[in-house]
Amino acid sequence: MTTPLPRSRPAAAIAFDRVTITYSDQATPALRDVTFELEEGELALVVGRTGSGKSTLLGAINGHVPHFTGGTLAGSVRVHGRDTSTHRPRDLADLVGVVGQDPLAGFVTDTVEEELAYGMEQLGLGAATMRKRVEEALDVLGIADLRRAALAELSGGQQQRVAIGAVLTTHPRVIVLDEPTSALDPTGAEEVLASITRLAHDLAVTIVVAEHRIERVLQYADSVLHVADGHVTHADPATAMVTASVAPPVVELGRWAQWSPLPLSVRDARRRAHDLRDRLADGEQASSHRAAAEETVEDAQTATPGEAALTARGVVVTYGDLPAVAGVDLSVPDGQVVALMGRNGCGKSTLLWALQGSGPRDAGEVTVPAPRAPEPRTAKQTGDAARVDPAALSAADRRRLVGMVPQTASDLLYLETVADECAQADTESGATAGTCAALLDRIAPGIPPSRHPRDLSVGQQLALVLAVQLTAGPRLLLLDEPTRGLDYGAKAALRDVLRDLAAAGRSVIVATHDVEFVAEAVDRVVVMASGEVVADGPTAEVVVSSPAFAPQVAKITAPGPWLTVDHVVAALGRGAP
Repeated sequence: MTTPLPRSRPAAAIAFDRVTITYSDQATPALRDVTFELEEGELALVVGRTGSGKSTLLGAINGHVPHFTGGTLAGSVRVHGRDTSTHRPRDLADLVGVVGQDPLAGFVTDTVEEELAYGMEQLGLGAATMRKRVEEALDVLGIADLRRAALAELSGGQQQRVAIGAVLTTHPRVIVLDEPTSALDPTGAEEVLASITRLAHDLAVTIVVAEHRIERVLQYADSVLHVADGHVTHADPATAMVTASVAPPVVELGRWAQWSPLPLSVRDARRRAHDLRDRLADGEQASSHRAAAEETVEDAQTATPGEAALTARGVVVTYGDLPAVAGVDLSVPDGQVVALMGRNGCGKSTLLWALQGSGPRDAGEVTVPAPRAPEPRTAKQTGDAARVDPAALSAADRRRLVGMVPQTASDLLYLETVADECAQADTESGATAGTCAALLDRIAPGIPPSRHPRDLSVGQQLALVLAVQLTAGPRLLLLDEPTRGLDYGAKAALRDVLRDLAAAGRSVIVATHDVEFVAEAVDRVVVMASGEVVADGPTAEVVVSSPAFAPQVAKITAPGPWLTVDHVVAALGRGAP
């Protein structure tokens, strides 16, 4: 009888062996003694606070670190057997595909079909092979009807799927995604995650996803890479979440309720929450909580025009024949935080720029309280208060009245260091030296003052621009997707900043897809669709009734009005459940 030869264990898809990475401008390593293996077809979620080393970990997988970033790498990183220390990113291009945070910024062609073929052209593949792979990618990602569409005209979710498809056509065995859902509405995020999961399950592609909105991805992950102070632990999701430094609301609720194992999805948590929902429904907390919320917003919405931080009537913005904003009316009183929500492409960003005064406006009226000495030609009297159209003001006057933080925060950063940006903000705003730096440290602590703004992460750039705008002390602040790139701690800090602004009588309008942030920080929600307002009311009233925009805790405790873990804890007491 012949004894079968033992089969060797296949090489791991990704293997880190005692990896330490140190940059020349940093006193401590970005990653320290990291060892883990990811198998073929594994979907690994990378979590950790901003600055913990996640970007370095991602960059090490395709050789970007240290070949392009500099620094030293001790130990070894192998991708399907290839050592990244001896293989540059171009030598790994057939193995590793990378999808960044902003797909549109990475596109190099004009149409979907051309973009899907571009990577294969660089690898020198034949025309017949390219045609076959383009068709396969279109089918796998469900975008066949978009093959001839212009990339710039696609929604965020569609762009993200095209970016994944452009990587997929090169047949990589590993795909690295950096915050693939950060700019997407909930429905678009689900579509992208479904595509990613299909690649892992059906095509055995190893997927590594770094995402701050853990609540969106956790239930799909096979494992979690938790990065903290340069150290990395690799564990199954339920185990990792027990002690993780960052966790989604469903996990935070499970920790407080002492559920074991911890739920990773709303479905799991809802099955465990029967007693919790009964206890919440027993008291009068639900009615009193809802009444308080409605009373707050009702009082705000009935404010007289003279008290409004912003009044807009019949605002229209068109691009060619396309109405981006179609006759929007909006009044925001002093001291209120308002969220603009809606699917990608519904007109939120266009409306913000029209309200701020820098963007186009084809019709309608926008007014804010005038500066102390308005020019006679721009001011008009409304009740007892002079009001002015922001579009009629100089850039300096407009900034003091209406601050704006755009999605692409780097557009407003032009100096050589973070310290220079903060000092310039203090000077332009007439603020005490150090004001901007103190605001930045509160929102995103630990950013080196000597760092070049272009070298910051997307979240850190947003935090810097927000600090610059707040230094001017505007009465109205407009924020476009301000939580992109922010971890839960940074979002909590931003929430506190917005609450302090509201308490001081200032107003905020936030355009966002981040339903968890809305649940914690916002008084009122305005939902847009096709350029029109389709819902406007108290946060609890609007989001609880929406399957797309309801936060995790609201789904778990439905039909109650509780939106956050803090709401549940306050209703039942802070002791053990």
